[in-house]
Amino acid sequence: MSETLSNSYLDSLLHGQSSLPESPRGWLNALRSDALERANALSVPTTRDEEWRYTDLSPLYQKNFRRALPASPPAPAALASFTLPEAGCRLVFVDGHFTPELSSASSDPALGVAPFSAALAEQDPILQAHLARYVAPGQDAFVAVNTAWLQDGVLVRVLAGQAARAPVHVLCVSTQPDGASYPRLLLVAEAGAQCTVVEDFVALHAGETLTNCVTEIALSENARVRHVRVQRESLAAFHIGTCGVQIGRGAHYLSSAVALGARISRFNLNITQAGEGAESTLDGLALIGGKQLADTHSLLDHLQPHGRSRQLFKCVVDDAAHAVFNGKIFVHPGAQRTDSSQQSRSLLLSPRARVDTKPQLEIFADDVKCAHGAAVGQLEADQVFYLKSRGLDEAAARNLLTFAFAAEIVRRIPLPSLAGQLERIVLQQTQKQTSNRNRP
Repeated sequence: MSETLSNSYLDSLLHGQSSLPESPRGWLNALRSDALERANALSVPTTRDEEWRYTDLSPLYQKNFRRALPASPPAPAALASFTLPEAGCRLVFVDGHFTPELSSASSDPALGVAPFSAALAEQDPILQAHLARYVAPGQDAFVAVNTAWLQDGVLVRVLAGQAARAPVHVLCVSTQPDGASYPRLLLVAEAGAQCTVVEDFVALHAGETLTNCVTEIALSENARVRHVRVQRESLAAFHIGTCGVQIGRGAHYLSSAVALGARISRFNLNITQAGEGAESTLDGLALIGGKQLADTHSLLDHLQPHGRSRQLFKCVVDDAAHAVFNGKIFVHPGAQRTDSSQQSRSLLLSPRARVDTKPQLEIFADDVKCAHGAAVGQLEADQVFYLKSRGLDEAAARNLLTFAFAAEIVRRIPLPSLAGQLERIVLQQTQKQTSNRNRP
C-alpha cells in the first residue's frame, strides 16, 4: 500500500477534528493534541507489519469514512432485542456519541457512572489519573485517531470494597452507514471492588461503517472484573477494537469476547498483570462465514511473581472466511512462579476456510509453569458417524457438533439473557451453513 493512500485514509478519519470545541481542562486538550500529532506521524498497518501480516486492511483504506455526526436517536423499540434484563444500568452510544435519553442511570451506591462531560465538569481526578494510561496512542494509529477525537465517553467507577449489584451494559449502536464512530470506555475498579460490564456492538442497518473503539480497565488490589464483549455488527462493517487492562495485586480479570459480525474485525486485548498474584481468565470465540475476516491479538504481560492466566480461544470458520489468532505470553525476569496457559482451537467447515494461529511464549524467568497449544481441524468423522448411528441425519449431526464446539464459550457468559441470544445466533448460523453446503 502506498504512503499516499495511507496518508489519505488518515486524513479522511481526522477530517473535522480541528473543529472540536476545546475542553475547559487543559490536560485533555494536551492529550488530544498529542494524539493528533502522533496520528499524523504514524502510518496505518499493512501486511508488511509482523503484527498484521495475516490481516489485509486495504479494503478499509479504500473507503472515505468520516466521523458520524450526532443524529436523531433511534426509537427505544428498535433496541428492544438488545435489552439485557439483568443489567442494572445501560449506557448507549449512537454512532459513537453518548445518548443519555436512551441510557438508564444506576441506583447502585457501589457504582459511579458518568459521561466524560459530567466527570470533567466535576473535575473528577479519576478521569485524569487513568485516561489513556493503559493504551498506546503513540504506537497505534487507530488508538491515536480515537484519542484525537476524544470528547465523548463514559467513566464507570466501582467503589472500594463494594460489589455492584447488577451488570453494566454498554451498548454501541450504529445507525448511519458510511460513517466512523469512536466509542470510549474507562472502567476503574478500586481495591476490593467487584463488577460485571458488557460491551455490545450492534447495527440497525446492513451498510458499511467503521467502529474504532477503545476500552481501558484498571483493577486495584483484590478487585474482580468480569468483562463481556460482543461484536455483532453489519456483515459489511469494519471494526477495530483495542482494550488495555492493568491488574493490581491479587486482582482477577475475566474476559469473554465474541466476534460474529463485520466484514473485517480486529480486536487487540493487552493485559498487564502489574501486581503480585494477579490473575486473568480469557475466553474468546469467532464465528464467521462468507468472506469475513476476524483477527484477535492478545498480550498477557506478567510483571510480578505468582501470576496466573488461562486463555481459551475458539474459531468456527465456514465458506471462504479467514480467522486469525495471535496470543503472546510475556514473562518478565522478576515474575517467578508464574502459571500461564493458552489454548487455541479452530474448526474449519469448508475446504476454502482458513485459520492462522500463532501462540507465543517469551519467558525470562526460570521458575514458571507455562504452556500453549493450537489445534486446527474439521468435524471428526467418528463423531458424526456416532450421532448418525443414534438416529440423526448428516445435517443434524454436523449442526449439533458445531453448536457444541462454540457453545462451550458462550455458556460461560454469566448473563442468561445474553448467553441465550448468542446461542440462538450460533444455532441459526450453523444451520444456515449446513443448508448452504447441501444446496444443489
